[in-house]
Amino acid sequence: LFSARVVHHVLLVAVAAPLLACGGARPPWPPALPFTLATAALWLWHLPPAYDLALGNTAVYWLMQATLLATATAFWASVLHPSQRAGVALLATLGALVQMALLGALLTFAPQGLYAIHATAPLAFGLTPLADQQLGGLIMWIPAGIPYLVLIGLLGRRHWRGLAGPA
Repeated sequence: LFSARVVHHVLLVAVAAPLLACGGARPPWPPALPFTLATAALWLWHLPPAYDLALGNTAVYWLMQATLLATATAFWASVLHPSQRAGVALLATLGALVQMALLGALLTFAPQGLYAIHATAPLAFGLTPLADQQLGGLIMWIPAGIPYLVLIGLLGRRHWRGLAGPA
């Protein structure tokens, strides 16, 4: 199911990647480059030809997983590193939330199923391919934003404390 794959990718980029980024002591990159790479990876792998190729070829599938995880981890490392200015991190994370929600909305409101690889499997679950895609889009649009919102809240708190200065 496309919707199950969306849950998998959300767990990869919005849960596993930030946890991996928190475990590294690597100095941060400026967020613009990792944001661009993570956004490009997410959107490119959701283009129908690339997505169908990945699900039809084991090597390409693992390349998709690796690039999604690596670029997301680099993004989170750049925004979550303690030396990163909280305002910059906050804006970058908000941008990541918006682009994820936009992709989810586009998938939700697409007039037809986009992925040939999911043309028949949803039928076994009582879903049309379009309904499965719409469910996946809604998952990407709404619940996928929860980890981003939590991190935005934490970064906002850090930014607010920085504005207030030492107590």
